[in-house]
Amino acid sequence: MRFCLLRGWSPLPEVPLPNGRRADVLALRPDGSFAILEVKSGALDFLSDGKWQEYREYCDRFYFAVDLDFPQALLPEDAGLLVAAEGEAALLRDATAHALAPARRRALLQRYAMLAAQRLAMLSDPGLHASVRAALRSE
Repeated sequence: MRFCLLRGWSPLPEVPLPNGRRADVLALRPDGSFAILEVKSGALDFLSDGKWQEYREYCDRFYFAVDLDFPQALLPEDAGLLVAAEGEAALLRDATAHALAPARRRALLQRYAMLAAQRLAMLSDPGLHASVRAALRSE
């Protein structure tokens, strides 16, 4: 999240995508493009999780965020690469751009805005969260 904010990106963690997957971080960039950052805790996490490929449909650029000990050769060349240590992250490789279709970008932007606004509203009124969950269960 800090990596994104320091670059002027607006990140949201744990974003549900229309295909049923959940992006670790979906960031809106100043140029209106979207980046997804997929955090991997180690080689086993990467090797046992093939669903990250389905995230590419919902971003213009896709990045992996890993620690210093991660075997970087495992990661695909067209994915961006961030290496994190002690609360900081360095960009070792930028992601290859693959532009979203305009209709998908519009839908994703609406989803992003709705989720961000809902999370902000719940932060400003902590009691609201339980009320919203109860209301959604009753529908």
